[in-house]
Amino acid sequence: MNPAAQPLPVQDVQGDARWISQVTLHHTGLNLLLLKSGGVSHFYFITTQFVHLFVCVCVFQHERFVQECKDAEPDVLFIGDSMVQLMQQHEVWRDLFSPLHALNFGLAGDTTCNVLWRIQNGELQNIQPKVVVLWVGTNNHQHTAEQVSGGVTAITQILISQLPQAKIIVLGLLPRGEHQNPLREKNAAVNELLRSSVPRLGPAQFLDVSAEFVQSDGSISKHDMFDFLHLTAAGYQTLSKPLHDLLLQTLEETSDSALHTQSVCSQFDLL
Repeated sequence: MNPAAQPLPVQDVQGDARWISQVTLHHTGLNLLLLKSGGVSHFYFITTQFVHLFVCVCVFQHERFVQECKDAEPDVLFIGDSMVQLMQQHEVWRDLFSPLHALNFGLAGDTTCNVLWRIQNGELQNIQPKVVVLWVGTNNHQHTAEQVSGGVTAITQILISQLPQAKIIVLGLLPRGEHQNPLREKNAAVNELLRSSVPRLGPAQFLDVSAEFVQSDGSISKHDMFDFLHLTAAGYQTLSKPLHDLLLQTLEETSDSALHTQSVCSQFDLL
C-alpha cells in the first residue's frame, strides 16, 4: 500500500493545534505555512488559485539588514520574527509606521536566540533610532516561559547598551491556537513576567494587547488570525492603534527631551 496515499493528520509538533484547526477554515484569503530547516525558511503562500514557494536564506536577509543600517537613518526600528516582518505587507505599515521613518528587521521563524545573534552582528551599527520596537518569543517552542522572558530581557538590555539614546517598546506575545492550549498559556506566562521585569530595565516599557484577540468563549477568530497565529489585516489594525499611539507619545517625549538638553547646553555656552 502506498504510504503517500494514506490520510494522516498533520503532526502537531508545536503543541497548539493550529494546523488541526486550520483545516476547518474556508478556502479564502491567504494562508501561510512556514517550514525552517538548516537556516533556510520556506514560505508557502496558499490561495485558491496557486501556490508560490519562496525560499529565504536568512543569512542573506541579515546581510541586507546590515547594509540598510549603513544607508538609512530610521527614527523607529522594528525587530523580531514574522509578526514584525509581515506587518510591512499591510496598509498599517504604509499608513502608520512608514511615515515615522521606520525600518523593519523582522525575520520569520526567529527566536530570541536568533535576534540576540543578529543585534550582536551588525544590525545596530551606524543607526541611532529614537525608539526600538521588540516583538519576539512565540517561536521559542523548546523553552520555558521563564527562559523566553529572560531571552527578551537580554535583548532589551543589549538594545539599551548599544542604543543608549533610544526608548524600547517590548510587545507582549499574542495568544495562539484557536482554543486554549499549552503554548497559549506559556505566552500568557511570558507576558506576566515581562510586565514585571521590563519597566525595571530603564528606558523600556511593555505593551500587551493580547486580550484584544481572545473572544468571550476563549477562542481566537480567523478574522484576526488567519491561521490562529499570524495576523490578518484586521488583526494588524487592532494591534497597531495602541502601538502607534504609544510610538507618537514616545517620539514626542524624546524630542522634548532633546530640545531641553539642547537648551541647557546653549545656556552653558552663554556662560
